[in-house]
Amino acid sequence: MTATGGPEVVTIGETMAALRATGPIRLGPAMELSVAGAESNVAIGLARLGHRVGWVGRVGDDAFGTLVLRTLRAEEVDVTHARVDTDGRATGLLVREDSIGDLAKVAYYRAGSAGSAIRPEEVLPALRPGLRVLHLTGITPALGPSAAEAVAAATTRAGELGALVCLDVNYRAGLWNPERARRLLLPLARTADLLVASADELHLVSDDPGLDESDAVAALVARGRREVVVTRGGDGASATDAHGTVSVAARPVRVDDVIGAGDAFVAGYLSALLDGLDLAARLQRAASTGAFAVAGRGDWEGLPTRADLALLDQPAGTTLR
Repeated sequence: MTATGGPEVVTIGETMAALRATGPIRLGPAMELSVAGAESNVAIGLARLGHRVGWVGRVGDDAFGTLVLRTLRAEEVDVTHARVDTDGRATGLLVREDSIGDLAKVAYYRAGSAGSAIRPEEVLPALRPGLRVLHLTGITPALGPSAAEAVAAATTRAGELGALVCLDVNYRAGLWNPERARRLLLPLARTADLLVASADELHLVSDDPGLDESDAVAALVARGRREVVVTRGGDGASATDAHGTVSVAARPVRVDDVIGAGDAFVAGYLSALLDGLDLAARLQRAASTGAFAVAGRGDWEGLPTRADLALLDQPAGTTLR
């Protein structure tokens, strides 16, 4: 299924070059090179499911920036409104090292990066009539003042266009502390129609941070959130709207790599929303796309096409010929 026409979904954020060590970094192992970024992971996931999606961000005028744009184009993500920095800022870098068991260490080299300098005037032209969803994460406003202003301006424009605003809290402790995060994320969450958070992130976007999970979700819906989705990793997820709460279990697959699973989940959820499916069916598709993510290596490489989704319903050990 190939999407044509202007983007129905726009994501805004930083995409970095990603180096994955094949052994302990201190021993000088070979490194696998790719790209990664929460918002572009979602964009790729949606594009593979046949939706028209655009990514807006900045990359450096360097080989890593070329790789980012080349990869997104290859995945049929519209990068018309992406910008190449002309002021000497470099593309950010992510370095991953697998540790004992399924523990992974991720280091970011993004201070002063091109992606952190995205500005409102670079974002707004991408938000045009026909836009159905603006997807944001709590990572982007943490990158710097201009990035935070760009996100705020985008939510205002999306509201004027009647587009749904999706915010995935996606808290990163290495970028900011909880107090600063709450100051910026709380007003952003108040403009979101669809809020996605893990149970331990809800206090960052709740007017009363002392509420327990069920009361916090109920309060967010009562105060205007159309849907609140709470993710629980291997324990599944739930979605709440004005009519009640629906829960789903994680799909049983062999877990290889959990990084990127949340982004895959959001891509599946938004895909089902765009298709007009109900709350339960949205969660089911989200659980399926999340399962594909954890069953393979890389932030986005294992994300499914629409035809792939049915593979999870095949009996274990099936060989397709």
